[in-house]
Amino acid sequence: MLQSGILHPDVLSLLARIRHTNTLVIADWAFPYWEEIETVDLALTLNIPTVLQVLDLIRPNFKIGEVFMAEEFQTHNPKKVKDAFAKSLDGLKLTYEPHLTFKKRVPLAIGLIRTGDPTKYGNMILESA
Repeated sequence: MLQSGILHPDVLSLLARIRHTNTLVIADWAFPYWEEIETVDLALTLNIPTVLQVLDLIRPNFKIGEVFMAEEFQTHNPKKVKDAFAKSLDGLKLTYEPHLTFKKRVPLAIGLIRTGDPTKYGNMILESA
């Protein structure tokens, strides 16, 4: 029986199916539903869990080659939020792109994990290395 790390069976199943260069979306509470891709909804309430909590749990066992985020994240969030994201993304290649470009990548992902995070434009797409 698993006793640490990620315990949610649907998240584990989703992560196990992601291969080299496949992508995974970690999204906020208001992110639209995408019928084309599998969604694991973890949103319990506002801020539980957050995008960064999910990312921090995924990182030890998920080799990330690149992270994509909307460039609007930089202009719509205070320094404290940007610093927290920078800490969790430390050492990863991060590409900011226009939100509309970001959204075009979403239906190509293997799956999406929805969180309770209210961070503006705090969604990210993780590309497996």
